Amino acid sequence: MTGVRMDAWLWAARFFKTRTLAKRACELGRIQSNGHPAKAAREVRAGDRLRVTNEGGDFELEVLLLSETRGPASVAQTLYRETEASRELRQKLAAERKAMQQFERLPEGRPSKRDRREIIRFRGRA
Repeated sequence: MTGVRMDAWLWAARFFKTRTLAKRACELGRIQSNGHPAKAAREVRAGDRLRVTNEGGDFELEVLLLSETRGPASVAQTLYRETEASRELRQKLAAERKAMQQFERLPEGRPSKRDRREIIRFRGRA
């Protein structure tokens, strides 16, 4: 096997839940292959450098193996190698998000009538 469709490989490597979501990410320009925006039908080959942006963060990785079939996560992780810089940046952002939760004050119950009016006024509806 010399190449696999981009959307099929992203799905097999478990970056997206469905091939449709992988295809949509390609259409939106969230996938780059060797520095260029990648289309869903573009072939991925071993040794390609990909930049994937999804809900999990930004991944910079090198393709090691090819697969069209989705398997367990342990097998999917052998398909690529993430760069050290990418891994460090994602861990740093995750730590920042976790630290921000300490400063977020959550309401203790339902908003009162007064609170609800302030929310409506803040949103610009009244």
